[in-house]
Amino acid sequence: MLSDADWAAIWLTLRLATTVTVLLLLLGTPLALWLAKTRSAMKGPVSALVAMPLVLPPTVLGFYLLIFMGPSGPMGKFTELLGLGTLPFTFWGLVVASLLYSLPFVVQPIQNAIEAQGARPSEVAATLHSGPWDRFWHVTLPLAKPGILTATVLGFAHTVGEFGVVLMIGGNIPGETRVVSVQIYDHVEALEYTQAHWLSAVMIGFSFLVLLLLYLLQQRKSAVGMRYGN
Repeated sequence: MLSDADWAAIWLTLRLATTVTVLLLLLGTPLALWLAKTRSAMKGPVSALVAMPLVLPPTVLGFYLLIFMGPSGPMGKFTELLGLGTLPFTFWGLVVASLLYSLPFVVQPIQNAIEAQGARPSEVAATLHSGPWDRFWHVTLPLAKPGILTATVLGFAHTVGEFGVVLMIGGNIPGETRVVSVQIYDHVEALEYTQAHWLSAVMIGFSFLVLLLLYLLQQRKSAVGMRYGN
């Protein structure tokens, strides 16, 4: 059965994933909108930077974030100047690292959903004297809802499953940075295979539900598209 330490790791993981997902939606949606609409020459480089966590080893990202947020790094000096201390080996350090590592899983589905709309809906709204802000809230976002839902599920699930980045940035502090993936690693390292089986089974069940939800969302999107001839 799950121990108190296992439950603590689960709740910490859910807290981290929820915080990161909300922040990613707030920060990633404007970025996705810009990438979908812009004709700037910077679109390619920015898209590549957003997608880098897809191919970059987590330990590489974690290593440079550790330096960047450490006492000698730019962000570390800034947070110390604010009296906040340094972020590595804290919950908020995990949040910053997870934001970067899960960014493409939120930005890309939203960007694809906005690009799939084309320019026609916004142009029609503009002819009805709808301003940019009004078009964003009442045209672009509602039409991008399937992509936003997919981004929410993927961002949350990807944050839950992180290991390399969180271990590099957070270490293994009970109640502070010891998430589920690290807790499983601890069980295996200590040859506590029964506990590792229980916690891994929870993660397998969670992964299945995530994939099922994504499948249902895609199925619903396809049904809506067929209904309206898209």
